[in-house]
Amino acid sequence: MIVGILKEQHGDKRVSLLPEQAQALAAKKVQVMVESNAGAAAFASDDAYRAVHIPTVSRKELLQQSDVLLSIHPLSTTDLELIKPHAVVIGVFQPLFNHALMKEWAHRSLTTFSLDMIPRTTRAQSMDVLSSQANIAGYRSVLLAATLFPRYFPMFMTAAGSIAPAKVLILGAGVAGLQAIATARRLGAVVEVSDTRPAVKEEVMSLGAKFIEVDGAADASKAGGYAVEQTEEYKQKQQERLAASVAKSDIIITTAQIPGKKAPLLISEAMLDTMKPGSVIIDLAASTGGNVFATRNNETVQRNGVTIVGNSNLAADMPFDASKLYGKNVLNFLQLITGADAGLQLNFDDDIVKGSCITHGGNIVHERVEQLVGSSYA
Repeated sequence: MIVGILKEQHGDKRVSLLPEQAQALAAKKVQVMVESNAGAAAFASDDAYRAVHIPTVSRKELLQQSDVLLSIHPLSTTDLELIKPHAVVIGVFQPLFNHALMKEWAHRSLTTFSLDMIPRTTRAQSMDVLSSQANIAGYRSVLLAATLFPRYFPMFMTAAGSIAPAKVLILGAGVAGLQAIATARRLGAVVEVSDTRPAVKEEVMSLGAKFIEVDGAADASKAGGYAVEQTEEYKQKQQERLAASVAKSDIIITTAQIPGKKAPLLISEAMLDTMKPGSVIIDLAASTGGNVFATRNNETVQRNGVTIVGNSNLAADMPFDASKLYGKNVLNFLQLITGADAGLQLNFDDDIVKGSCITHGGNIVHERVEQLVGSSYA
């Protein structure tokens, strides 16, 4: 079996496996090769791969020879024309949002594993790319906000006068939100947090933040760390409660997403108009529409003196550690689908294999994706 590590496109600086991780895979009798310069932006040079006996090849050669392709983002149409028939592709493809793309991949008889669909169970924690990358995104979002904010984060008392601490509002207390809380508190900010899951209140408060309570939320305990659709009555109460917090906030970080659906709009135009000039918003849900009225994906917008950053890929701004954690997730998943003879061994009775496999044998095999597409395709 040949495993190929592709260079990420569109400016993503991460790589699926760093040299030492590729070496660990090769030690299990798996043949590994990497596209030239795939790890350069993550400070893993071609020489570093070659030093551990991982050959570097052109993208064309890698696509044509690999049985298993590692690519964090979806392959291009040009890539698909070169790929081996019945190849296996492993990455983070957001199939509930990109279900039309999954339909095309099924037509091409690819076996596709999307690691963002791995069940978020205790057994699957070592393969949970959503958590490993969201942790980095939450940390990075606060640092980015601090560089854009025209004031201090902590309180200062000086001979020239006192500086009040920054007020940070975090919407969503999943992995990214909790890391953002911890980082903002370490920088000395006063932090408020809103989440539709009352169960996270204790965790939020243990990090030194205030939890904003709104009664009547729908149960999100089985949503795998995501938000769920709420009733109109709850949304109205949430908007009213949030409005007061938004108006006094200096920094807002939003993280709420719903699988397969547009991200919930949490900050309306009217709320934005109440924010002070110089305030900063980091919207981590930008790729699925954003939680903020004026968010534009992969853009920074200025609106009435408020800076709004739409970026769902902040983990890529810390490419070495992001690659290291992602690569460990990938290695653990490959171990699950690789037999003792270093060949593929797909056990669809395994909940992790079944839950992450989107296309196989010419069909869309993931039930939720199939429902979105309408039917499976042979």
